[in-house]
Amino acid sequence: MILSRYTLKNITSKKVTIPDETLFELPEKVLQFGTGVLLRGLPDYFIDKANKKGIFNGRIVVVKSTSHGDSSAFDKQDGLYTLCVRGIQNGEKVEENVINASISRVLNAAEEWEEILACAHNQNMQVIISNTTEVGIQLVNDDIRRHPPVSFPGKLLAFLYERFQAFGGSERSGMVIVPTELIPDNGTKLEAIVLELAHLNGLEASFIEWLENSNQFCNSLVDRIVPGKPDQSLQKELEQELGYMDGLMTMSEVYRLWAIEGNEHVKEVLTFAQADEGVIIEPNIDLYRELKLRLLNGTHTLSCGLAFLAGCDTVKNAMDKEDTGTFIAQLMMEELAPSIPYEVELEKAHVFGTQVLDRFRNPHIKHYWLSITMQYSSKMKMRCIPLLLRHYEQIQTVPEYFAFGFAAYLRFMKATAVKEGKFYGELNGQPYLITDDQAESFYKRWQTLTLDALVEEVLADDSLWGTEVNTLPGFQQAVTEKLHLILNSGMNAAIETIQANRTIIA
Repeated sequence: MILSRYTLKNITSKKVTIPDETLFELPEKVLQFGTGVLLRGLPDYFIDKANKKGIFNGRIVVVKSTSHGDSSAFDKQDGLYTLCVRGIQNGEKVEENVINASISRVLNAAEEWEEILACAHNQNMQVIISNTTEVGIQLVNDDIRRHPPVSFPGKLLAFLYERFQAFGGSERSGMVIVPTELIPDNGTKLEAIVLELAHLNGLEASFIEWLENSNQFCNSLVDRIVPGKPDQSLQKELEQELGYMDGLMTMSEVYRLWAIEGNEHVKEVLTFAQADEGVIIEPNIDLYRELKLRLLNGTHTLSCGLAFLAGCDTVKNAMDKEDTGTFIAQLMMEELAPSIPYEVELEKAHVFGTQVLDRFRNPHIKHYWLSITMQYSSKMKMRCIPLLLRHYEQIQTVPEYFAFGFAAYLRFMKATAVKEGKFYGELNGQPYLITDDQAESFYKRWQTLTLDALVEEVLADDSLWGTEVNTLPGFQQAVTEKLHLILNSGMNAAIETIQANRTIIA
């Protein structure tokens, strides 16, 4: 039996939440650019949850913008799909299966552009959501009169122009537009591109005024790991357990955050935020961006080389291992949380950090450390160096775990072989790929410099860090000592030594 609107009545499993038939009668309120798993696992999850609580009461028209992939499964299943939520929350195991009924239909931009434009005439339409990858939010000199325009901003502008004409430029016909692409200030950048495109297309001044004054482009931050379709064996197991087949079955972690920058009008439109504490609408979302960037991403960056060289292939494996798990937790909570370069209460940072550690322990998510090491150097600069500088502003002492994480980074960047222009390190006699724009320069340093000179040169390289890190009191010496320890003792023994000698900074 294939999941569809008409087979719902035949599902007898008590392990899945089944939508009520009345949900299929809700009006279409959202236009969504993108069919990807992140959208299904986060925004669509929130909208479905709100609909089931009788709050938002609106469904989603999904626009498939690219020629890649097949959307036929949406048609076969009437837009229904199962979201399988797995993970740990407050130390407790969570397993939930929910049939999502938020999607009313999927339209292909290349073949059904007129139908997409017809949605602009729907007075119930209030919201536009997108996830077209970071590449999607770029200016292309696009003709919005094409069917369809080439770029996502071009398609968006064409839709908004159609709506402007359909409703005579009324203020109430404006939309709330929330991009979820993973770039800073995504809403601000998208608005600037759309406005420039409007000028390039010679659109009238009255439309441009309506575009600027009657529409809200909101910056947003999304945070949820959504691996997507389960592997074949798990898929079969779940389908037997639930009693139906689902070609769109989607896995996600428990944690969810959608922080949206908006005013009271945005709150009035995005009422689905009332259904789940994971949706936050505030005038400024920088705090949530900083917490994620520093505590989740920063901890990943300072731990990835260390954990990988300690023989842990995934984040979960490192958390299960006592020494590496303790290191990661103490690094985050004791050194990084107090050093966030933003005004944030330490208690709030610790609450967020506890949630992150639960996510790291999720047995259903395989997050590989080697993947996290990609562009290690730029991640270290963007995510971690501001934490180091903030630490020294507050306390003129060396952050020992940070220094150890940095030493592990230097050890990871020690390439021992070059093949076809790619640089490889070595662990237990096996090569590993160093995917980093700085791989060649580190290769040369390790070939030509003593260890002490290498540390000094790297820390003094302001082109790498934007500042001369070697001027921070005691940091160069601490990194040098810890790198010697790693090379002489091996990573696991070095971690044990560091923890045995650890002095906690209050």
